[in-house]
Amino acid sequence: MKAYNPYPYQQYCEDKLISQPKAALFLDMGMGKTVVTLTALYKLKYYYFALRWALVIAPKKVAEDTWTTEAAKWDHLRGLRVAKVLGTEKQRIAALATPADVYVINRDNVQWLVRYFGRKWPFDAVVLDESTSFKNSQTKRFKAIRSVLPKIQRIIELTGTPSPKGYEDLWAQIYLLDGGNRLGRTLSVYRDIYFEPDQRSRTTIFSYRLKSGAKEEIDSRLADICVSLRAEDYLTLPPIMYQTIPVVLDGAAQRAYDQMERDMVLDVTKDGTDATEITANTAGILAGKLLQLCNGAVYDENGEVHEIHSAKIEAFMETVEGLHGEHALVFYTYKHDLERLQAALRPTGLRVRVYAGPDDKAAWDAGEVDILLAHPASCCYGLNLQAGGRHIIWFGLTYSLELFLQGNKRLHRQGQEKPVMIHLLAVKGGADEDVIQVLETRNATQEGLLEALRVRVQRVKGGQAA
Repeated sequence: MKAYNPYPYQQYCEDKLISQPKAALFLDMGMGKTVVTLTALYKLKYYYFALRWALVIAPKKVAEDTWTTEAAKWDHLRGLRVAKVLGTEKQRIAALATPADVYVINRDNVQWLVRYFGRKWPFDAVVLDESTSFKNSQTKRFKAIRSVLPKIQRIIELTGTPSPKGYEDLWAQIYLLDGGNRLGRTLSVYRDIYFEPDQRSRTTIFSYRLKSGAKEEIDSRLADICVSLRAEDYLTLPPIMYQTIPVVLDGAAQRAYDQMERDMVLDVTKDGTDATEITANTAGILAGKLLQLCNGAVYDENGEVHEIHSAKIEAFMETVEGLHGEHALVFYTYKHDLERLQAALRPTGLRVRVYAGPDDKAAWDAGEVDILLAHPASCCYGLNLQAGGRHIIWFGLTYSLELFLQGNKRLHRQGQEKPVMIHLLAVKGGADEDVIQVLETRNATQEGLLEALRVRVQRVKGGQAA
């Protein structure tokens, strides 16, 4: 166990959670939101006698490991009992019957939990870890929590990316804190006050943009219940550097890519069989197919994998070789990425693991893993992986700014002692470059990606016509 000596900003956040029943910590990744919250819950129960039981709702991987690990890590939390409400229904019911102070459940079981307790909801404090999971007011998990709001005295929201796709994401999160007092009782009211139509057709509004001065007004309204801090203002972190590694396709692969981009159709053969036609009927499907092609393989409509090239795999292996034995966290996108990466790494003798849970994290932290393969959605929240290495390789790129930033913060966080290097494998002239541009301009929405795609397709077709 370690002695807890909070930074001044951590003490400020802890005091905020104790003094204010409804509050949000919009703290940058790696600033210790979990230990701050656990400390506040501990004091609220054992110093102030202000709560009975607390519930933490978190992404599955975070629920499995992060909260129990943090509680066991610090000596001042020695008496805090944390129970994980996970597994089968029978296991979850057994966990709820276990005496504890804090119960941790994954967000996909929120509706089940509300139904299970019915009118006898026992938790007077609820922590929404990664509160962006509740940014959509139409989801079942949001509606489930909203139904028990009258029975909850304290709500704490935690995230480092409260509005990854813009200020519209804030309404539902803030509603759960104040019932609509600050931003309006409904999303429609919120939009009417602070937004104006952006992209639209004659009958449909596809997106909204903030009115002049709206951002400042919203920030002012949230200042009393939201704490927003950036890591660089309070922590001395090593630098983070980005390296884009260009991947050049050979002639056949480039022709296949160009065909799919131009015609939205790709003819492929496998083992001498008749050609299979892979089609993309919409711009969104085409965007996914082009990213798959950049990675080297593509799914047909039956889910069968067709390998098109190995250029990115080769670039990946050269990148790994260039690390000279240093460990790397590798993010992949598709299942066929994972399978081809594993096949390429198998003859090297490197110690390779696919992240699936606490055992893999422990092995990584102990230096027992050379290459840790992970899907960004599986480990982008709450995991402290800085002890195991300083290199991240993005084999498959994501248009989600939230996943990209959160994924990189698994290593670039408090406790990292070395500069962190982010390696981006990008096919030259391909959709990978569009994704990087979208991320760099921080317009990381699917619409941003599709707009880049539309421009690229128009350019290709224009060149063909010329």
